[in-house]
Amino acid sequence: MKRFTLILTVLAALLNCASAQEQPEFKFTCEPYIQNVTDTEATIVWGTSLDAISWVEIAPHDGRSFYAEEHPRFVDSYLGKRRIGKLHKVRITGLKPGTTYDYRIFSKEILVRSAYRNTYGRILSGDVYRQEAPSFTTNNTGQTDMHFAIFNDIHEESERYAQLYSFVSKSPLDFVVLNGDMVNFMDSREQLFDGFLNTSSKLFAKSTPFYMVRGNHETRGSASEEFTNMFHTSTGQTFYSFVKGGVFYLVLDGGEDKPDSDIEYGETADFDNFRTQETNWIKATIATEEFKQAKARVVLMHIPPCANTWHGTLEIQEKFIPILNQANINLMICGHTHRHSYHKPGETPCNFPILVNSNLHVLDVHTTPTEITIDVIDGDGAKFKHLDFKL
Repeated sequence: MKRFTLILTVLAALLNCASAQEQPEFKFTCEPYIQNVTDTEATIVWGTSLDAISWVEIAPHDGRSFYAEEHPRFVDSYLGKRRIGKLHKVRITGLKPGTTYDYRIFSKEILVRSAYRNTYGRILSGDVYRQEAPSFTTNNTGQTDMHFAIFNDIHEESERYAQLYSFVSKSPLDFVVLNGDMVNFMDSREQLFDGFLNTSSKLFAKSTPFYMVRGNHETRGSASEEFTNMFHTSTGQTFYSFVKGGVFYLVLDGGEDKPDSDIEYGETADFDNFRTQETNWIKATIATEEFKQAKARVVLMHIPPCANTWHGTLEIQEKFIPILNQANINLMICGHTHRHSYHKPGETPCNFPILVNSNLHVLDVHTTPTEITIDVIDGDGAKFKHLDFKL
C-alpha cells in the first residue's frame, strides 16, 4: 500500500511539473513609463505577456521602506469595470502639486474569464525589495525653469537612442519629448516595446514623463490605432497641449506626407479630413486665455512646414500656418527630414523660427522666464550648435 501511495505521489508530482512546463511564461513585456503628469494626476503604463488585471500602489517618497505600511491602490478600469488585457494603463488621481511619490505596479494573470466568475493565476509586481521603488513628481505650477530633451526619427535604433541620451546635460530632466518616427511602423505593441519604450523606461521614463508626438511612420501598420491607448494625452487625440514652466506647448500631428489616395496606404488614409478637424482644434486652443497669457508658445510637430512640396507639407502650410502666424508663436520644433536645419522668421511661410532636428542629434533644452536655450548635440557628444531665443 505504501509503495502504491508513493507511486501515486511521484506521478502527481510529474504531472504537476509537466503542467507547469506547459504554462506560457507570465512576464512584463514593457517596463512602466509615466504619461500625462499634471498637478494632481499621472498615468502609469506597462505591458504583460498574458491577459491580466492590474493596479498601482502609491507611497510617500519619505525614505521609508515600501513595506512600512499598506498603501492606496489605483486600478486599471474602464466604464466601471477592471480592464483585462496585456496593456495596462492606470490613472492616479487626488495627488498633491509639486510632490514626489513612490509607486509599485501589479498584474494578476487571468486564466479563465466568464460572465460570473474568473479564475486567476500568478501575480507580477515591481521589485521594491532589491531596488529602490520608482518615483514621479507632480507638476509644480510655481516652477519657472525647465530642462528637457527632444529626440526624433530613432526608427527603432535603441542603441543610438541610448547613446544620444547619455550626452544630455546631467542636471535633472523635467520631461522628454519624442518628436515622431520612433518606430518604422506600428504592427504590434511589442514592436514599440522593443523599439524604444523599454529603452525609454530604462533610461528615464519610469520616473520622468515623456510627451509623444505622432510621426508619419506611427500612422502606419496594423496596430497604429493603438497610439492613444499607449500614449495618454489630455485630449485623447494625437494633437494636444501641455504647460510647463509657464511655456505653452502645442503638440500637432501633421499626419502622413503623401496624398490619401497613395497606393502605400491601402485605401485606409483619411488625413486630409483629419488635418481639417485638427485645424478647428488649433483655432479653439489658441483662443484660450491659458494660451494667450503663457510666457512663450512652442509648437512641437514631426513634419516641418518647409521641408519639401510633398502633399502633407502643403496641407500643413495651407491649414495650420495661417492660424499659427496669428498666434504669436515663439518657436516650432520638428524632425522628419533626418537633416538639421534652422529657419529664421520669414525664411519660410512662417513668421516664427523653425528648428528641424536630425535623426543623429539630440536637443538639450532649458527654459527660463526670459529665454529658451537649445544645445544641438551630435552622436559623438559634441555641441553642434547653440541657439538662444529671448522671450
